[in-house]
Amino acid sequence: MNIITIEHIAKIYQVGMEEVHALRDVSININKNEYVAIMGPSGSGKSTLMNMLGCLDTPTSGLYNFKGHNVSLMNDNDLANIRNKEIGFVFQTFNLLPRSDALHNVELPLIYAGVGSTERKERAAAALDNVGLADRMHHKPNELSGGQRQRVAVARALVTNPSIILADEPTGNLDSKTGEDIMTLFNEIYSQGNTIILVTHEEYIAEHAARIVRLRDGLIESDETVNKRFIPEKKESV
Repeated sequence: MNIITIEHIAKIYQVGMEEVHALRDVSININKNEYVAIMGPSGSGKSTLMNMLGCLDTPTSGLYNFKGHNVSLMNDNDLANIRNKEIGFVFQTFNLLPRSDALHNVELPLIYAGVGSTERKERAAAALDNVGLADRMHHKPNELSGGQRQRVAVARALVTNPSIILADEPTGNLDSKTGEDIMTLFNEIYSQGNTIILVTHEEYIAEHAARIVRLRDGLIESDETVNKRFIPEKKESV
């Protein structure tokens, strides 16, 4: 089942008098329960493609279909609704509120979604437990290690039961051992039936995925299945 269908999208930015072609002619399908890494050097278009996939930007031309809805034609409110309900974001810099504890940070997407206080606290606590932080839910970010902060960010991404997890360089601010622990966590999340799209420039991080899409100069250079051992059996999404 396709969650994402992208057909011949291009993105052109106007920088002064110059046109910058960030994406030129990109087509890609992503199915439910896939684990995809998007790679490419600086200027390849991977960040632009991530913004498209995350409904943070719209293409200049081409089609982006998300779960049967044409994203290319959506207004800002429609895009915000998809981002909040359908996409769980994990960022390199964690993006946590420094004065709020882990529980409140994980609650935030549910507050925006209008979920009642009791339910959202229960769901946030369950999400923290799912990433191994049940005993840290009342700690603030400065009381947590880098790896623990990223686990809070992962819990926040999971709490709305999104259709996809979109992770942008999720180990970029972590040492190699902690980064490997976070990638093990992603493997566990994937094995529960979640769809993960990972943007990275690190080969060893991309190798955790089952499929690697490589970009160069705004075009897809290659798209291959590389690692079948992590493909889960069919399960209900968590």
